[in-house]
Amino acid sequence: MYPFIEVTAVAALAMYGVLRGARRHFDLVGICYIAFAVAFGGGTLRDLLLDRHHVFWIENDHLVWIVMAIAVAGSIFPNLIARLEPVLWIPDALGLGLFSILGATYALDGGTGRLVACLMGVLTGSCGGVIADVTCNELPLVFRRSPLYATCSFCGAATFVALRELGVGNSLAMGIGVSVVVALRVGAVRWNWQLPTKPTSEERGV
Repeated sequence: MYPFIEVTAVAALAMYGVLRGARRHFDLVGICYIAFAVAFGGGTLRDLLLDRHHVFWIENDHLVWIVMAIAVAGSIFPNLIARLEPVLWIPDALGLGLFSILGATYALDGGTGRLVACLMGVLTGSCGGVIADVTCNELPLVFRRSPLYATCSFCGAATFVALRELGVGNSLAMGIGVSVVVALRVGAVRWNWQLPTKPTSEERGV
């Protein structure tokens, strides 16, 4: 099951990267760069921190071909990409959910504690979005007032870890965990769910 989830997560985030690059009018090289960075960034950092050998996309080079194909297709058919822009958040939410649970899974399999596994899920899931924002010269979503993002990842990863600890089958626990992340992210985008923050001077009218 892990390979299927990994392929789906990589493809979803590669599409997200292509859409972000197209929005900024990147050329083919730029779109390939952001697609690779977004699709592989979180998983690479996860593997390095968990001391997993080899890094997942180096060991499975078919993932590289998938991302390359998505990036090239996005460059060849810019009109199609433009029509997909209104649903930019869909591959982002799917990639966030899949990579969050995959990160937590690999962490638990590597012998980490439960909280560390949840945090590793957040890092794996959200790092791609951070890379996309930085590449596009924007303040990363996780560092600004915006609909819930990393929180969705943590809740889904925590749900997965708790279910596994309770003896629920791994496949079912992963499916529920991914669903929690995606549902929360969709709800956050749809209804603008945000964590409370201290009002700024402008918001207070000062």
